[in-house]
Amino acid sequence: MKKYENKTAVILCRVSSKEQEKEGYSLPSQEKLLKSYSDKEKLNVVKTYTFSESARASSERVYFKQMMEYVKKQNIHVIVCEKVDRATRNLKDTQVLYDWLEGNPDRQIHSVKDSIVLHKNSKSQEKLNWDIRVIFAKNYVDNLSEEVKKGQIEKLEKGWLPTSPPLGYKTIGEEGKRIHIPDEATKHFAKSLFELYGSGTYTLSQLVDLLFEEGLRTPTGKKYSKSMLYRCLQNPFYIGYNRWNGNDFPGNQETFISPSLYETVQSRLKRNGSQKFIKHNHLLRSMAVCKECGGTITWELKKGTVYGHCGRRQGCSQTKCGKEHEFEEKIINEMENLVIKNKRVLDWVSKALKENHKDEINAYNYSVEELTKQEEKITERLSQIYDDKLDGKIDESFYNLKMEQYTTERTEIQKQRTRLADRNTKYYEIGSLIYDIAQNAPKIYKECKDVDKKRKILGIIFRTFQQENGELVELQLSKPFETLKKAVSITNSSNLVKNEELQKEILELGDFVAVEANKESFSDDCSPWLGDRDSNPNFRDQNPTCYPYTIPQ
Repeated sequence: MKKYENKTAVILCRVSSKEQEKEGYSLPSQEKLLKSYSDKEKLNVVKTYTFSESARASSERVYFKQMMEYVKKQNIHVIVCEKVDRATRNLKDTQVLYDWLEGNPDRQIHSVKDSIVLHKNSKSQEKLNWDIRVIFAKNYVDNLSEEVKKGQIEKLEKGWLPTSPPLGYKTIGEEGKRIHIPDEATKHFAKSLFELYGSGTYTLSQLVDLLFEEGLRTPTGKKYSKSMLYRCLQNPFYIGYNRWNGNDFPGNQETFISPSLYETVQSRLKRNGSQKFIKHNHLLRSMAVCKECGGTITWELKKGTVYGHCGRRQGCSQTKCGKEHEFEEKIINEMENLVIKNKRVLDWVSKALKENHKDEINAYNYSVEELTKQEEKITERLSQIYDDKLDGKIDESFYNLKMEQYTTERTEIQKQRTRLADRNTKYYEIGSLIYDIAQNAPKIYKECKDVDKKRKILGIIFRTFQQENGELVELQLSKPFETLKKAVSITNSSNLVKNEELQKEILELGDFVAVEANKESFSDDCSPWLGDRDSNPNFRDQNPTCYPYTIPQ
């Protein structure tokens, strides 16, 4: 009779990756070998474990743990594996197996290809033989981990993230040359996430449901959770940085979220660490303050009317409540004061702004070209020091020093370019933001039924509202619209509006270019539209009378 005959056994077949399966370490081939061995030794195989998982110490070896629980509970005597490294590649799992063997002299581990049978009373030489194989297996895993980390850092230095990209991006390319590009199928979800959260009118909980209704799904078809959306909003990948182990590396991926929007979102994430559920979404919530103490006005719905009152900080004497609908009437009147009544004046201002922007475009293009040249030089230097390091011309410490220096310089250049692009975009938007909104805001506001959209309009035009004795006593416009109101007041009340002949004479663009005196007389009435001369005349968003200025034909 065989000495192992009729002992209960489990078979352990494992590969740690798909690559190993391709190299011949397939699960079926292992299972066939081990079953043949078990039959030969007359072992009673009660269960076979076949799985693919990593043997790294940081990984939860789920199936390995399940197998150990099973052999303990069912009092299994033998574990059969192909080689030592199929059973364990780390010291932690090795100790688990040793503890299991120590529990019963009848328990054994059979490593078929290594010709090792390990048990409680094994000789020291057999245990040494087993341990040496474990150490070599562990060294293989450690070396593999080291090479992987080295490859990850190299890919990061080239500007690419060595893992899956966040929402809105997809991976393309062959193995080892994969990059991330915007995914047109999900890009709009990421943009909506940032824009809606940055607007301040949506919480993460609301966005979870809203984006799900619009079609956003996880790869398994489920909702994106709050934590998943939170991680997306925090990820600097969207503005061109690859975050890895707490460090940010400049990336080469195409971005579609502006740095200003990203910073707005980060500010709100910090401010809303613990979000509160808002039962009523009142029009002037968080916008109106008490003139006496500066406290925020609290709004409450009573008998169909929304009332606002001061929270009465210590020492504040304000007790009267204001009515939201009365405040809203005054707000609409203030918006109507921003409308330019004379269409020809409005057309002139619009054309002047576009003409001014030609100079802004030239200055912008020149600045971008200079920054691009600087970045190309730094890229060449980075490539050169890398080659020098490989050739042994410089040591590791000098390489790291220069790498950090050049990387910092390149990052700063990229930030400057982003700020420049953002400023250029904002300049383009001035006409739309100030003039178009100002001319149409009263009409749009009155027709709008959505409170959130109304709040957005108010947030653009006004900075805050002040209440005193239950009355709206002061409406503070945001800076651009404050300037606009002053200009509109002067323009609407000037002789330009009253004297049609004078308008015709000085506002005909062709004549206006030729007649110097007309430009001077017009500049007196319209100077509020335009800034003073800046110390940097390259950017001509200042008063046109300060420069040789030509109105387009």
